[in-house]
Amino acid sequence: MLSLRLAAAALICAAAVRAEMPPVPRPAPDFTIKYVDGNQAQLSSLRGKVVALMFVFTTCIHCQHASQEMSKLYTEYGARGFQPVGVAFNDMANLFVDDFMRNNNVTFKVGFSPVDPVLEFLGISKIERYVVPQICWIDRKGIIRSQTPATGGDEKLRTPSYWREMIETLLKEPAETTRKRSTHTSAKKAQP
Repeated sequence: MLSLRLAAAALICAAAVRAEMPPVPRPAPDFTIKYVDGNQAQLSSLRGKVVALMFVFTTCIHCQHASQEMSKLYTEYGARGFQPVGVAFNDMANLFVDDFMRNNNVTFKVGFSPVDPVLEFLGISKIERYVVPQICWIDRKGIIRSQTPATGGDEKLRTPSYWREMIETLLKEPAETTRKRSTHTSAKKAQP
């Protein structure tokens, strides 16, 4: 009887965690990516580009393969405004990023981050199981248009054909244009 209660409680908790996953589309929260050379960049600095934000483990064979495929797509679409960005978040990722890039012929920037900010960005609870890579597709306006489910789910979202489709679709959309407002104000002369 106790095991049935524990199983029921676990299912309820799992359902509650999944219910809290953020909706898509949604504005991408800003995110700080740290680089091995000591520099860092804000995700918001890529506004105007189509971004594939990949959260990876440097030791994960699926992440290595995904990064190789993204490098090919970057070669093909980079000049048109496509920018993949890798963020390694496994333990001591900062020590392995350079080898990860070199050994897998990764042609785009890969940084690192602690786990907590990554899970917060993805909307994944610390107690939830997740798989890697986790990929968010962000349009030119900074809106997350697609995100892989935490536990894998739809395998289509992890295929190069889907990635190509996302790139081509999002590149066709216009970039956000910001209109400059005139700061000049004309004062009317007071009538006597």
